[in-house]
Amino acid sequence: MKLRFLGGAGEVGRSAVLVNDQLLLDYGMKTANPPQFPVGLSRGGAGLDPEAVVVSHGHLDHAGAVPALLSGDRRPPVHWTPPTRELALTLARDTLKLHGGTYDCPFTEAELKRVTQVSETHGYREPFETAGHEITFFDAGHIPGSAHVLVDDGDTRLLYTGDFHTEDQRGGRAASGRANGREAPVSGQRLVAGTTARPDADVVLTESTYSDVDHGPREEVEKRFAESVKTTLWEGGTVVVPAFAIGRTQEMMLICEAYDIPCYVDGMGKQVTEMLRQYPGFVRDADALRRAKSHARFVTGRDGQRKRITDQKAAVITTSGMLSGGPAMTYIPEIRSNPTNKITLTGYQVEGTPGRELLETGSAEIDGRVMPVAAQVESYDFSAHADRDGLCAFLDAYRDSRVLVNHGDRCGDFAAELRGDGYDASAPELGETVSV
Repeated sequence: MKLRFLGGAGEVGRSAVLVNDQLLLDYGMKTANPPQFPVGLSRGGAGLDPEAVVVSHGHLDHAGAVPALLSGDRRPPVHWTPPTRELALTLARDTLKLHGGTYDCPFTEAELKRVTQVSETHGYREPFETAGHEITFFDAGHIPGSAHVLVDDGDTRLLYTGDFHTEDQRGGRAASGRANGREAPVSGQRLVAGTTARPDADVVLTESTYSDVDHGPREEVEKRFAESVKTTLWEGGTVVVPAFAIGRTQEMMLICEAYDIPCYVDGMGKQVTEMLRQYPGFVRDADALRRAKSHARFVTGRDGQRKRITDQKAAVITTSGMLSGGPAMTYIPEIRSNPTNKITLTGYQVEGTPGRELLETGSAEIDGRVMPVAAQVESYDFSAHADRDGLCAFLDAYRDSRVLVNHGDRCGDFAAELRGDGYDASAPELGETVSV
């Protein structure tokens, strides 16, 4: 089996791996200024013509450039789970809305429409054949619809982990997922259960995003967040909760419902929440998601509603998660000058983003101007990725397999650490072709 790394090697973003010159695993884009795309991609996906595409999950860095593969006469089938299909289409429409007709968007409206024509959806553990390979999806526990991808070419079995999360212990009163006397999880995400799949594989291509991080017990992170938000509301303040639209917004909604925190939801997360409710089999607890939706108030944005909300004692869950746009940049100017108010960042802030600048400098770029923020700024680790312990626990099942490390800022270091522990591990470089 031959693997060509077109993106995601030694970096987080634009994941893309070509298998045997036939099968493409993921085709994402990297959030940057300007955005970055897989190696060799020009507008219309010139230079790459796979027989089929398999997408692990519906995040921008794994699915964001897929429509670019459908330019000209090319119509490779695109395989994914049903939620991944819907999420990828939602992201593509948003990219077109924001950047259509510029070099920041590598596809057109026509190419986006073709995605629905070539889309083929599959459930977990339902093998299918495409481009001369047998493919099987396994639940990766990252976001709804996320998948480990097992690829079998008849000689070699490759497990492409995609992004995954392993933590999933729940016990006693935690079963219903409520808190403050209403039950709470011991650990793990509320939206989806952690992965338990360990299919046999000769080669494992693993993500390594948090290979040097310990997330800490999720229950403690939740409690600190809830106590902080409730304190601010009790003092008469407002809390802006920047969150990624896919996965994180719904996770924060579930937490707010469990801890009885009044909340509004704004941005693309509203649309994603409604969509995910159509796929109850891909979430941990469909009833809990329904309760969270009922508990939250969705923002329409009409008639100055956002400005009025900032005067209320409530949490506002809104995109974008790194403050790079979206409704969050409407709320923050309104609350920034009052030290009673609070901004609670819920995910990793990439270097160079406004969220990272806010954390490091206490200022944020608003409408092209850098403004000081007197409101309190806090950061919480609600990551949907496995941490170092989770990665090692997962890979322990593959000590006799070859391990390739990608999707991380320290892939080479983690591969070296694995070799020191007895693994046959390496970290491919961007553009490299590896035979396994």
